[in-house]
Amino acid sequence: MITISNIILPLITLIVIIYALYKKVNIYEEFLEGVKEGLKISLDIFPSIFAIIISVTVLVKSDLLNDLISLININLFPKEILPIAILRPISSSSSMMILNDILLTHGADSLIGKISSIIAGSTDTTIYIIAMYYSSIKIKKIKQSLLIGLLADLSCVIISIIIVKIL
Repeated sequence: MITISNIILPLITLIVIIYALYKKVNIYEEFLEGVKEGLKISLDIFPSIFAIIISVTVLVKSDLLNDLISLININLFPKEILPIAILRPISSSSSMMILNDILLTHGADSLIGKISSIIAGSTDTTIYIIAMYYSSIKIKKIKQSLLIGLLADLSCVIISIIIVKIL
């Protein structure tokens, strides 16, 4: 399997180069055009990504998340899953760090560990995706997409709690 993965990318590159030569395409100019386009897209989405990184850092470092969790007094679900449920739609890397902490603290086979793992696997980074993709194509009206995405994430959290408690 390792040899296949070491061969596949150079093989695809070679096939593309041979096909471009066959079609008499100036490979270097097309490559430079692709790099310019990619750089333009990167510059367009940079402010959105930067804003998300700063927001998540402030949210985590300020203990605001812990204060919000302490205000919620519902015994229907474990409070320990709230950080991952809140941060998962915003940032994948921060939610993975929280999942790692949950699994180290409570164990992978615990109720909290199972619910958190399902949340991490079934929800998406909705806010990040909308910010990145919509800003790259300059869409300003995101209200419906954001609402549907966050409702889908919420339903995944609720269903993961129900499924793990049933099973």
